[in-house]
Amino acid sequence: MRTPLTDLVGCRHPIVQTGMGYVSGAGLVAATSAAGGFGILASATMSLDEVGAAIREVRRRTEAPFGVNLRADAPDARERVDLLVREGVRLASFALAPDRELIRRCADGGVLTMPSVGARRHAEKVAGWGVDAVLVQGGEGGGHTGPVPTTLLLPQVVDAVGIPVVAAGGFFDGRGLVAALAYGAAGIAMGTRFLLTSDSPVGDEVKRLYLAAPVTGTVVTTRVDGVPHRVLRTPFVDALEHSGRAAGLARALRHAVAFRRLAGLSWPALLRAGRTARHGRELSWAQTVMAAGTPVLLRTAMVEGRPEYGVMSAGQVAGLIEDLPSCAELIDRIMREAEERLARLTAVR
Repeated sequence: MRTPLTDLVGCRHPIVQTGMGYVSGAGLVAATSAAGGFGILASATMSLDEVGAAIREVRRRTEAPFGVNLRADAPDARERVDLLVREGVRLASFALAPDRELIRRCADGGVLTMPSVGARRHAEKVAGWGVDAVLVQGGEGGGHTGPVPTTLLLPQVVDAVGIPVVAAGGFFDGRGLVAALAYGAAGIAMGTRFLLTSDSPVGDEVKRLYLAAPVTGTVVTTRVDGVPHRVLRTPFVDALEHSGRAAGLARALRHAVAFRRLAGLSWPALLRAGRTARHGRELSWAQTVMAAGTPVLLRTAMVEGRPEYGVMSAGQVAGLIEDLPSCAELIDRIMREAEERLARLTAVR
């Protein structure tokens, strides 16, 4: 299936695996790209050296193209872009819109750019700055997103920009791919669906919690990192939601201290990262401290397998997923379902 996305990035199928901290490592990315999709490595929870090692590990496992997700507000964002240029990575995706200088730096080095957006005006802005594609994430998606559902946000953005648009939020099968294409998207992006594969590094106990979740089993909370974040509803998350302001700040400080130790950061470096995170965003210092500690909450659940003490990012689509196929099995299934659905639509016509 050839679309503007497959032509742009060089993958066989218009299916993107999104960058998820502690989930989208070299193994999952390589498995996705080798199966014909487009895997994106999550680098925000890695040091610069670890990102380089992960890129080389993906290359060792597959010759297929892949991308790397970057934080535009990271203190070493420019050094990370330079690494992608040196390594010949196909695409840099961004959870927060990169500035013009970062986009230009990528373009000069031959690296494509694809920021995530949650509003039409954001898509128009970055398109005007020269990005190569945009990933549109509706309110159903996990992570940080706006309240507008994909079915309303996607057509707005498709009509507003003249670059490939990748749809995210609520996709898990071939029917969704066909629907996204019908809206004018060039492909779909999935996070939770790829998290729930046999190639995902997440532990089986945690995966079982995802599989058991109903469609109403997620909640959008600001108590994790200070901005809206969709996570699985658990007793721990319920406790966060009902905790007082003072208790929340004390908890955030503990997590920030733990993250400083985990990342090997000095206090000045942590404060610089905090100032960078606040730049251009209306975050209080309390929210900044919460954001600094979020990696610890994610790591506790996703890596250490202790969901009772951490959080699990999740799209609402978790309530519709029932199995753990390999990436190859999943992508083959989606493409087969898409072809069958297109054939039925053609027969109706």
